[in-house]
Amino acid sequence: MPFNRPDFSMYVVHFTKDAAPISAGQKGADLGSIGAMTAKDRLFSILTDDKIRATRMPWTNKPAVCFTECTWPSLLGHAQRYSPYGIGFGKEFLFAAGGGPAFYMPPHLLERQKRHVGDKVPLEPNLFAFVTPFAPFYAPQSYKDKHWGGKTPVDYSHEREWRVPHDLTFTPDKVRFVLVDTYEDMAQAPKELKDNIGRERWIIMSVYRKIEEIWPIHQLPATE
Repeated sequence: MPFNRPDFSMYVVHFTKDAAPISAGQKGADLGSIGAMTAKDRLFSILTDDKIRATRMPWTNKPAVCFTECTWPSLLGHAQRYSPYGIGFGKEFLFAAGGGPAFYMPPHLLERQKRHVGDKVPLEPNLFAFVTPFAPFYAPQSYKDKHWGGKTPVDYSHEREWRVPHDLTFTPDKVRFVLVDTYEDMAQAPKELKDNIGRERWIIMSVYRKIEEIWPIHQLPATE
């Protein structure tokens, strides 16, 4: 049964970005024209193709499509970090497609697991697609120096990320909502997309920002 809580959502969002995917510089990466697309163009391409392409994850080099469990109060914060363009699905759809929550694993355990897999027992090949290192700022400096090489702390646990370890194909009825920045963005979207998905499922982020400006109940960071 779904939880009725303000800090929990039954929906996850895949945000598009203007920047090239992390895997763009990796050997053998085949991203077609996606690397040169804007966040808006990528969103419209995804909706047109009914497909989100998996890209290789940092640290584990395994392909996955990433989502964040985005509660309503955190929506603007995520939009500032990535872009105001995204596509939302229900968790039940992602789980049925082979997806699930990401694992936030301390680096020393991640390295041990890599060695264990190499030495003895091969685990499920898709396992590492779900793994992200967890070396938060509050970890002891001695730990970060020893197991994280003194690099910048890494902690994405606030995103409560979900991943699908392969390309994700979908039909318009599985789309729970679409995020765009302005009314003009929605107007520019192909009519067929709006007809198939339903105009009532498009969320205009500029409207949300205006609501937060007038009734700032979520204590969000100031817009840069």
